[in-house]
Amino acid sequence: MSNVIETKGLSKEYGHVYRVKDVDLLVPEGAIYGFLGPNGAGKSTTLKMILGLAKPTTGEISVFGRKVNSKNRLANLRDVGSLIESPSYYGHLTGEENLRIFQTLRGVPKKNIAEVLKIVRLDQQKNKKVSQYSLGMKQRLGLASALLGYPKLLILDEPTNGLDPAGIQEMRELIQSLPQKFGMTVVVSSHLLSEIDQLATRVGIIREGELVYQDSLSRLHEYSQHHLAVRTMNNEVTKSFLSKNGVDWEAQDDYLIIPRMKDTMMAEISTVLGQNNIGVVRIEERKKSLEDIFLELTGTAVSL
Repeated sequence: MSNVIETKGLSKEYGHVYRVKDVDLLVPEGAIYGFLGPNGAGKSTTLKMILGLAKPTTGEISVFGRKVNSKNRLANLRDVGSLIESPSYYGHLTGEENLRIFQTLRGVPKKNIAEVLKIVRLDQQKNKKVSQYSLGMKQRLGLASALLGYPKLLILDEPTNGLDPAGIQEMRELIQSLPQKFGMTVVVSSHLLSEIDQLATRVGIIREGELVYQDSLSRLHEYSQHHLAVRTMNNEVTKSFLSKNGVDWEAQDDYLIIPRMKDTMMAEISTVLGQNNIGVVRIEERKKSLEDIFLELTGTAVSL
């Protein structure tokens, strides 16, 4: 599978401080790529460089297999739609009139206006002034504008920002339908782990400008391994016993965290501990949550 976006050593420096440093993005064709990280991690800056809205300090960008430079930027980005930060619109005009302006500027067929309004479910509100739109409707109008030319690549920066749960669900369903219906590749940035978890097929996690994880969402879930939490009447002696028997352990509060094992083996350990007057108080099966993994990778609390 070819990559629609590739960056190599992509960096952006502002005032002698790197906001993005040596980022190597790989966005496969047909994927919904979740670009995840805390606010201020460098997501928007990275996407702006890919779109030519910010000039990289160093590094290379390829879109559709062609290196992007100042000479071919516009031609390369002709098949790219984007929604960066808040969508721009004319409040005194209707939704349809706003799209007509973008349609004229982009030189796409007029029939696309009615089609994209239907896709984003604004066809019933197309004659209402945009100043009277809810925040969710304005976000959908911004998405409609990005879809006008039926781009091969769609880049959306925090598209659910400020939306209520119903609006988030609606936006998620719209985005999920695009690759299958129109063959689009979609890049979605977010600081919401739960949102990307329900949406993306591939994930890139950025922390302080550096890419700390990039792989499939299913691979990220594999990091969430089961383990056992054991509490005994004498954890210090239990540590020594486990080490002598080749069982790895990690102290966590009043528990010893050990790898998941067969019931028979755990029963044997419990029996031996009991024979040595070390009572086993509790055994729990635990699983590292996706939020814990995110915290380890980013060093910051996750937004849910």
